[in-house]
Amino acid sequence: MPGWLKDAVFYEIYPQTFKDTNNDGIGDIQGIIEKLDYVKALGCNALWINPCFDSPFKDAGYDVRDYKKVAPRYGTNEDLYRLFEEAHQKGIHVLLDLVPGHTSEEHEWFKESKKAQPNEYSDRYVWTHHWIQGIAGHPYIGGEADRNGCYMLNFFKCQPALNYGFLNRTEDWQLAPDHPACIATREALKDIMRFWLDHGCDGFRVDMADSLVKDDDENKSATGAIWKNIREMLDVDYPEAAIVSEWSNPHQSLKSGFHADFYLDHHGNGYNTLIRDNETPGGDHSFLKKDGNGDIMRFLLDYLPKYDDTKDDGYISFITCNHDTPRARLTLSYDELKIAWALFLTLPGVPFIYYGDEIGMRYLDIPTKEGGYTRTGTRTPMQWDNSKNYGFSTAEADKLYLPQDNSEDAPTVEKQAGDPDSLYNTTKALIALRHQFTDLQADGSFSVIYAEKEQFPFVYRRGNLLIAINPSDKKAAAELREDAFVKEDAAKGDVSKTSAVYSIGSCSISGSTLSIEAQSFAVFELV
Repeated sequence: MPGWLKDAVFYEIYPQTFKDTNNDGIGDIQGIIEKLDYVKALGCNALWINPCFDSPFKDAGYDVRDYKKVAPRYGTNEDLYRLFEEAHQKGIHVLLDLVPGHTSEEHEWFKESKKAQPNEYSDRYVWTHHWIQGIAGHPYIGGEADRNGCYMLNFFKCQPALNYGFLNRTEDWQLAPDHPACIATREALKDIMRFWLDHGCDGFRVDMADSLVKDDDENKSATGAIWKNIREMLDVDYPEAAIVSEWSNPHQSLKSGFHADFYLDHHGNGYNTLIRDNETPGGDHSFLKKDGNGDIMRFLLDYLPKYDDTKDDGYISFITCNHDTPRARLTLSYDELKIAWALFLTLPGVPFIYYGDEIGMRYLDIPTKEGGYTRTGTRTPMQWDNSKNYGFSTAEADKLYLPQDNSEDAPTVEKQAGDPDSLYNTTKALIALRHQFTDLQADGSFSVIYAEKEQFPFVYRRGNLLIAINPSDKKAAAELREDAFVKEDAAKGDVSKTSAVYSIGSCSISGSTLSIEAQSFAVFELV
């Protein structure tokens, strides 16, 4: 396990919309370099950069045309190498976005694979043996190649599926995962990883990590075997390199070799009940919404089995949101976001902050761009200050990659940096708190102290820190059991001397009674 992950707080950057330095309306690598001091000052010590490889951009870069070339819109390979170097000088690690399950239809591998004459790339993608032989249960395309066959898609039409084999094979065109052609695909992926790691990259966030072997079993054992093989390579040759999966199933991903797995916002899961619980009747019952009357048990019943089963294998990563999900500001106010970020930044695992969430940027209802659809409104340009285009670019507004929030109260870094009570400064303080206490690091212990169905507050322990959260609009109290105050060295803490080391709102402890005001959060250190 890379040691640096324990204290890592990631900042996710969507390169198109972070900072434009050449005034073409699109963000670039130089813009990221210029803002490294901002990232460091916020307290983040790691970056995840969404795809920056050469692409026709039919899916915002997740349709890769050349894995070893930076997209010209962002700069050059040398620019990215310099980003690695300058980030490292500031104590910041950098993950790139790896797309292993498919490429662009314009990738050279696919151009070769489409040819009628057999070649070394003929089986790099999934093909049937005949132009009218479809692929049951999977999307596919026919009639667009000289080759006599149909090819499988992994997502959009522009993204043919790479061939890692089929575990349960029912057709003669389906290859086994250990077929030489499927092994060659895996080795090609490892070659791409080595290329960037050798140039200074610190690892990868892996897109659709569970999508490799088709018709896999329910445990994804064949796909997991590929990642275990890759992890073995990393442990030997790049022991400090990290891989984080878009899988959202830590039982499978962490036990398959990933160091961390995203806890994604899936309808009805634990994360969803915290910030966007629209599944139950009667409106939004999100736990973190002040008037949602949410139920922390809906979160814990989903989260705790995952945490308990995998805490020795790797980390579960909470996100403020990401490039695929609506920004939390869509449903939560600034004060609600403060409590939300406080929770996410004090739970176990490696947290990820999506650019702009530290100031509460809005989700905008705008038309799709480069395959974004409902995700496009989360990808708008960063709002730095009150200058032209909020400091993102000096290009004319109609040239910007995406439009910006034109509200009079649109948040900016500049505006919030000067307000001690702003979401930005609260986020900054929470990150500093996480770095201050080793008990708050990714692998620090976690236990639930008080959690009752449809009740507030929620109280939990991280090592010798006692943490209480009441996101509701009403004052709450809880009688804490005696072991809530027993330190990890088995000594009984002196409750009379226990005081909050950080708080939002107000919270106090008297005897065994914890009292907490509405929309409050507090961290107590046992002494």
